[in-house]
Amino acid sequence: MTTLVPHTVHLTGRHVRGFLRQPAFVIVTLVQPLIWLLLFGQLFRAVVALPGFGAGSYLEFLAPGVVIMTVLFSSGWSGMAFIEDMDRGVMDRMLSSPASRGAMMGSSVAYTGFTTVIQSLVIVVVAVASGARFAGGVVGVLVMLVAAVLLAAAFGSLSNGVALLVRRREALIGFSTMLTLPLSFLSSAIIAREAMPGWIQAVATWNPVDWAVTASRSALSADPDPAGIGWRLLGLAVVALALSALATRAFRAYQRSV
Repeated sequence: MTTLVPHTVHLTGRHVRGFLRQPAFVIVTLVQPLIWLLLFGQLFRAVVALPGFGAGSYLEFLAPGVVIMTVLFSSGWSGMAFIEDMDRGVMDRMLSSPASRGAMMGSSVAYTGFTTVIQSLVIVVVAVASGARFAGGVVGVLVMLVAAVLLAAAFGSLSNGVALLVRRREALIGFSTMLTLPLSFLSSAIIAREAMPGWIQAVATWNPVDWAVTASRSALSADPDPAGIGWRLLGLAVVALALSALATRAFRAYQRSV
């Protein structure tokens, strides 16, 4: 336990150094969300007249949803780094070293959180430059970042755990796509809950992606709901801790199969 924190810090530094040498991946992952933000924001700006949206700009409504969808898709690819380490033999060397399994998982999650903050801030800056105005201000943005990082920790851990089990890029890509697309569209990321069919509203109630979107949107609004935000962040934290613990146990399955 005493080595967990220093090992995590050291291994996180390894990931960050890799990012600084080749930041193109994070930049490329921003292309699609910026298209969503700018094109969807213009194409569907009239939908705010529908019940549930209330007054305001669709761009302001959409921006938190784009942030959370970007986090979901990016963290779904987190396990690719583990597969690359497996293919290069790095994973086996690390497992035979004194580094703890918790530190290996924790450093990956921490790095995912690091890239999440960068991506989220870029999207916020572009939204503001495009005319969005968030009444929640800096505090609202910080709450959104917390929600985004917790969601990234949850799905990054899940992606890592699946990578340890399947050990193939194609399988991880299929799993990630199968999971992230439905979770995105079964949330209020791009449409108000009141405008959804009843069964989608019911599913969204239990969808962590919707928790993150709703908490972020509330925090950025002129009339935030502190209790609702707090409960949703707590739910995200519980899911993140549970998935991180389960993913760490997947190291045993990987070691038994090699």
